[in-house]
Amino acid sequence: MIFFDTTSSIKTLQSNLIFGADGAYSALRHSMQFLARFNLAQSYIDHGYKELTIPSANNGEHLLYKNALHIWPRKNFMLIALPNLDGSFTCTLFFQFDGSVSFSSLKTADDIEQFFLEYFPDVVPLMPMYKEDFHRNPTSSLVTVKCSPWVFKDKACLIGDAAHSIVPFFGQGMNCGFEDCTVLDELMNEYEEDWSRILLEFQRLRKPNADAIAELALNNFIEMRDLVADPHFLKKKNIEKLIATRFDGRYISPYQMVSFSTIPYAEALEKGKAINKRLEELARVVDVEAAINSNEMENWIDSIFPTGMASAATNH
Repeated sequence: MIFFDTTSSIKTLQSNLIFGADGAYSALRHSMQFLARFNLAQSYIDHGYKELTIPSANNGEHLLYKNALHIWPRKNFMLIALPNLDGSFTCTLFFQFDGSVSFSSLKTADDIEQFFLEYFPDVVPLMPMYKEDFHRNPTSSLVTVKCSPWVFKDKACLIGDAAHSIVPFFGQGMNCGFEDCTVLDELMNEYEEDWSRILLEFQRLRKPNADAIAELALNNFIEMRDLVADPHFLKKKNIEKLIATRFDGRYISPYQMVSFSTIPYAEALEKGKAINKRLEELARVVDVEAAINSNEMENWIDSIFPTGMASAATNH
């Protein structure tokens, strides 16, 4: 029995099967917490976020290059800007809640102005209303939710953010939810009305991948706010470009695996760890190009990406 809170009344409905697609603070998941051996982990990071705006130019054009994600990394925090169709950019400040330099330390308009002039001086001329936006727009939290089981017999199943809420730093929250739907659809076609089997198989297939993208998203936050300004990290990225050129059509970067392929998140996570280990090794080599062109490197590529895997995974 479900209770739906509508505009002004409560309706009581009956259903043989309930899918809880009701978000990070799922009511169905809350109900399932009272089941024996239900596991729940809800973790907030120390950073929150606030949205600001770079308006369009007077002619409606973008004030920054429009076909890119812009990042201003500052080690422990960052500002990003994403283009909109109307010529504006939505900017997001990911920032600590507490500390000497944090949301809690910016209390007045002068505090806000001093902060932006110190850390983002090139952005200030592009955001004429940044102080007003900062005061007006809410400061929101970022949470990762993991739970198990996702299913209760053939009666209930969590899906999307209700099952696996993640932080937004890989831009995969909605995609992960859509992937839930495609897997569920495939299982419904395979097992027809056998809902016990469908739901258990759905959980078996999706839970490891949901956990993996949660880890990947948190890792990408560190990369975006800190590592992109680190010389050693940039050296590894340059080496990776050489690998991608040498093994064009056979090598897929960790970012490509997550964002532009059908490789499962859990597999992308493990391959990414292997790639990072190899990049660390190559970063210590004197003659990097010779190492990349070696037979040993050829064998390594084959072990990570078997023949045909790269093209098959990226051509869907």
